[in-house]
Amino acid sequence: MAIDPPRSLPGASAEPKRQEKGQEERQEERQKKRYDLKHQVAFRTGISAESRAAAFLIAKGFRILARRFKSPVGEIDIVARRRSLLIFVEVKARPDLDEAAWSVTGRQRARIVAAAEAWLARYPDERIRDIRFDAMLVAPGRIPRHIPAAFDASR
Repeated sequence: MAIDPPRSLPGASAEPKRQEKGQEERQEERQKKRYDLKHQVAFRTGISAESRAAAFLIAKGFRILARRFKSPVGEIDIVARRRSLLIFVEVKARPDLDEAAWSVTGRQRARIVAAAEAWLARYPDERIRDIRFDAMLVAPGRIPRHIPAAFDASR
């Protein structure tokens, strides 16, 4: 007497696993799209805030030398000069100005200082006598708030 191999239950097969896998893949795709959309919105908000900050600085007599300067050690949102003063500006866009004021972390400061050193090495200018690290706080429907000397390189 031969023993029959075990049969699977009716309706049970490898199909549900494939369906589950397909559902997981679709769910991952949706999450990625949501992340990409949030990233795009944040990027556009940042660009808009930097444009508003640059216009504000121009109105105060500064000449914009660079926007979104990138180096291997960090990024600077705006580099501007007025006479012999060179400023490195970190732009923060938040729903309100108070929230923006607290959003420049110590780690960000260190990266901005390192990027500023890279800028100075790449673009030496003998006319520059003073260097400053400023912050520009931007909130919807509000005039940008410029904070001169928001931090220094020694902190």
